[in-house]
Amino acid sequence: MIQYDFSGQTAIITGAASGVGLHTARRLHDSGARISLWDIDAAALSRAAQELGSGDRVDTRVVDVCQKESILVATREVLKRWARIDILINNAGIIRPPSVLAEVSLKDWQDVLDINLTGTFLCCQAVIPHMAEVGYGRVVNIGSTSGKEGNPFTPAYSAAKAGVMAMTKSLAKEFAKQGVLVNCVAPTVLDTPMTRRNIEIAPERTQKLLEKIPMGRFGQVDELATMLLWLSSSECSFSTGAVFDLSGGRATY
Repeated sequence: MIQYDFSGQTAIITGAASGVGLHTARRLHDSGARISLWDIDAAALSRAAQELGSGDRVDTRVVDVCQKESILVATREVLKRWARIDILINNAGIIRPPSVLAEVSLKDWQDVLDINLTGTFLCCQAVIPHMAEVGYGRVVNIGSTSGKEGNPFTPAYSAAKAGVMAMTKSLAKEFAKQGVLVNCVAPTVLDTPMTRRNIEIAPERTQKLLEKIPMGRFGQVDELATMLLWLSSSECSFSTGAVFDLSGGRATY
């Protein structure tokens, strides 16, 4: 396994109380980084902090990424504690069950856009200026193959992730000369507890998703975390505004 040295660096990860967020936080922490875990679930955050081990390199913040003030307060507290923010991984996101267009509620549409797209925007807006001020930063946003291909029956999620990828390119151009690199990862379906539950609930639909992947398997959480670590490191030095596929060959552009 490739090891990076993040000693002295501060990383914020949203949606960090479980899943990909927590796994990535663990990898960064093991590589020496100071980690601020942001999530709306206070109980899960507490469990995550215990798993990582309490100490001066772990920080937890109950943050609603849909609320600008919540993000600004958390950003100020992280800066107060550690003086700088080097890495921002925008991982917080939700998806609603597949639905035909006529049955998509306005609330579901708005919730998915608010958390996946607007939440990513608000976190970038709060954190990136501080990175630019010191001339260094790495931002990684989580997109999806849904944002590239527009999966059927998930219009809100597909639209939100497409927006995340376009915003990534816009911000990357804005901050390209200020030492802040902004990139995006577009994974296909990952082998997670949620995916395994979906196999039980909707085996035919899950099988169709699997058949789209030329490698014939779902991605692993650690494969995504490995890509996130490289994009968060100083080893990533000439890539910005890029969308990196993690699709087992599914992506066609």
